[in-house]
Amino acid sequence: MIKRYSSRRESISDSLLNKRLENAKSYDRIAGYFSSSIFEVAGEALDSIEGKIRIVCNSDLQPEDVETAKNAQKAIRREWCESEPEKLENGHFRLKKLYDYLVSDRLEVRVLPNKEFGLIHGKAGVITLENGEKTSFLGSANESKSAWKLNYELVWEDNSAEAVKWVQEEFDALWNSPAAIKMPDFIIKDIKRLAEREVVADIEDIKDDEELPASVSVESPIYRQNFGLWEHQKYFINKAFKDHKKPYGARYVLADPVGLGKTIQLAMSAELMALYGDKPVLIIAPKTLMTQWQDELKKLLHLPTARWDGRNWIDENDMKYPSQGKEDIIKCPRRIGIISQGLITAKSDSVDYLLSKKYECIIVDEAHHARRKKIDKNGNFHSFQGNNLYEYLLEIAPRTKSMLLATATPIQLHPIELWDLLNVLSQGTDKVLGSQNSFWRKKGKIDEGLNLIKTNGEGLSPTEKWRWIKNPFPPSNEGLNIQMLRVSEDIDDEVVVFPKGYNELEIHNKGYADFLMGDFFSLYNPYIRHVVRRERKYLENETNPKTGEPYLDKIEVEVIDEAPLLLTGYMSEAYKYAEEFCEMISNRVKGGGFLKTLLLKRIGSSIEAGKNTGLKLKNDWGGNLDSVFEEEEENYSEIKDLTEEEYQVLCKYVYSLTSNKAEDPKYNKLLELLRSEKWIEEGVIIFSQYYDTAKWVANKLSKDFKGEKIGIYAGGNKSGYFLNDQFHRKTKDDIKEMVTNYNLKILIGTDSAAEGLNLQVLRRLINIDMPWNPTRLEQRKGRIQRGGQRFSKIYLYNMRYKDSVEDRVHELLSKRLKSITEIFGQLPDVLKDVWINIAIGKKEEAKKVIDYVPEKHPFEIRYKEQVVTSDWEICTKVLDEKSKLEKLKKSW
Repeated sequence: MIKRYSSRRESISDSLLNKRLENAKSYDRIAGYFSSSIFEVAGEALDSIEGKIRIVCNSDLQPEDVETAKNAQKAIRREWCESEPEKLENGHFRLKKLYDYLVSDRLEVRVLPNKEFGLIHGKAGVITLENGEKTSFLGSANESKSAWKLNYELVWEDNSAEAVKWVQEEFDALWNSPAAIKMPDFIIKDIKRLAEREVVADIEDIKDDEELPASVSVESPIYRQNFGLWEHQKYFINKAFKDHKKPYGARYVLADPVGLGKTIQLAMSAELMALYGDKPVLIIAPKTLMTQWQDELKKLLHLPTARWDGRNWIDENDMKYPSQGKEDIIKCPRRIGIISQGLITAKSDSVDYLLSKKYECIIVDEAHHARRKKIDKNGNFHSFQGNNLYEYLLEIAPRTKSMLLATATPIQLHPIELWDLLNVLSQGTDKVLGSQNSFWRKKGKIDEGLNLIKTNGEGLSPTEKWRWIKNPFPPSNEGLNIQMLRVSEDIDDEVVVFPKGYNELEIHNKGYADFLMGDFFSLYNPYIRHVVRRERKYLENETNPKTGEPYLDKIEVEVIDEAPLLLTGYMSEAYKYAEEFCEMISNRVKGGGFLKTLLLKRIGSSIEAGKNTGLKLKNDWGGNLDSVFEEEEENYSEIKDLTEEEYQVLCKYVYSLTSNKAEDPKYNKLLELLRSEKWIEEGVIIFSQYYDTAKWVANKLSKDFKGEKIGIYAGGNKSGYFLNDQFHRKTKDDIKEMVTNYNLKILIGTDSAAEGLNLQVLRRLINIDMPWNPTRLEQRKGRIQRGGQRFSKIYLYNMRYKDSVEDRVHELLSKRLKSITEIFGQLPDVLKDVWINIAIGKKEEAKKVIDYVPEKHPFEIRYKEQVVTSDWEICTKVLDEKSKLEKLKKSW
């Protein structure tokens, strides 16, 4: 019999839902979008159901999201968090009830991507009543309070066998679909956490809690809009913050390779330290990374910051705070301030004012830029004088409680550079390298100390070993023998120097000391204690005992290294003119800025970029060439005039490129990869150093791929997409969203896209040019080799012209690349000198730079694998967002 219900006439929830569910045996429901408010509608009635409740509901998941079960779980997690369940009013009881149902196995929910059958507009259910009979219903009501109690809804109930069978078949088809996904464990845990959630109004009430890092982060965008923090990241944040609370603070070099999230580890450490103390936090980063730092802190942690542009402070909303002079650098409008390394390198007067303040923490990104000035031809250091950045860090280090230095390559050429970084950390504290009498601190003992690490103290007597061990003496938590020695002598961890010599130790303490000597130099030396480094390979292969899965999803990288592309005719001729021009500038002008390599870098990117640069130099010489220089990392040294001979060579270069129309072989290869190899189907990012190349590629592809959006991600307001030869300007955020939602399968990015952009949905990467700074290659690869990547294997293709600078450098490096990357984890920045020397015809000098890099690591630092399991996701105490922002928005 059919019964019709209208919310205009009666309460459908009372007349139908609650009445039929009372003491029912089971309930199968086709819902729209699953909502916890189901328990506000049918709470008591559901409690009385004897059997199982099954709900199949909708999701906005894309087909690409559900290619693997793991990706599907992550996508559902993201969708759950986007609904902001933490903002539900009075939701504790409802969420507690929902959690109890889910864990008791009385309720099972499956999620179905709406691309599978379309949006589930049809809502229906089958209820098995207490007496075993069944009834079914159809209608517009979704499974929510508003649908059953507030909206105008129509529902038809039909208990005929035919109707029940029909609805049951529809339910079963959806429920048993291969695309239907079980509710992720994360959501079940999150429901429990939200049910027990407690908002803490004042940071002072919990600042000493062990759970403070979790309380601050668990509802930040890094957890709610992304996928949370990896275990190795939580380890470092906890370690740095715990040490900061101690009198001597935290002093570490964070040396994780690119792609393991150094920025977020440092940012969260900075946030916690800023909340804990009252002094400012200073971040010193390369100029090119300042905006990235500010953006990531805002988007991932909701952190307010300000960056100094050389004249004014600019906050996280791009609001400028006009200053009266350089001294206003110490009037930062936010607790966390970001300045450029370039100001220090250029010895700007403004940075001297920073030495007048004391800091909670100072963070230095790309810290390897702070280095010694000189290396001899054998790669040995004889001068202890550092560059401007290094000398400045020595001055400012005593002004801060904690100091964190970040670099993926702490050793560029020689292990002594790692000592240099520890030397910076040691200023103002004896905890790092010991007191002034410590062997580890003495410059004349550096080589000996490094050799002892390599040989594990071989050749030293116990008395001599002890002199190295006792100053600085490790803290108790480093090992049982260390703890027993401290307890026996009644010295706490604040004491840096062990008070007794080896021969003064009592018999039982000598035993502890002898055990410690066995592996001290390999496991407990100061380098190990103050350098935190986790290799990707370890994290991908080591099992997390909590989950039974690796700490990091393994992402295999296949580099397709085919023969270089041949330049013929006018293109080959133009390249030779570029070489001739650059060599003439280099020979005539000492230094010469990057003009001595500019044309070769641009034509090495693409014929189009080479042509545009040549025209600008020829037509605008002596005028405004900012558009040429802005994309270069090196400083521009102005050359007032060209000689007649140099100008003629430049004219021949320009004529070769403008009077011919042959196709660039790089573009032909690109088309082959996208079409024949079908790279477009799985998504591809194409990188270039230069906007000229990026725009040229995007425009041409839009003509060859009609109806396909071709995205550009670049600096300034240059981002957007081409569609059928028409450019549509968009913000960077717009482009990111289009890629994430699979609306862009081809993206061309300049190197501004290599920083701060996550492209886990793309599988393929093409380097249409090879950046002369090796770190750029790692940063590019890190855009797709990162957590959340939906494929277990990614592909890279590197393009270069035959006999170009890039090709000759590749030939020189190819035999050494494997050993170099094994030593350093990635290519050290200093190898960019190889490109420059090759470009200006100094091949032997290039070889020397390569030969500086040792074939084998001069000593093996056995970094302890610093990872622990911390379940921050279940933290129920949450720091009030308003309270947090109030403190972080305070000025210096």
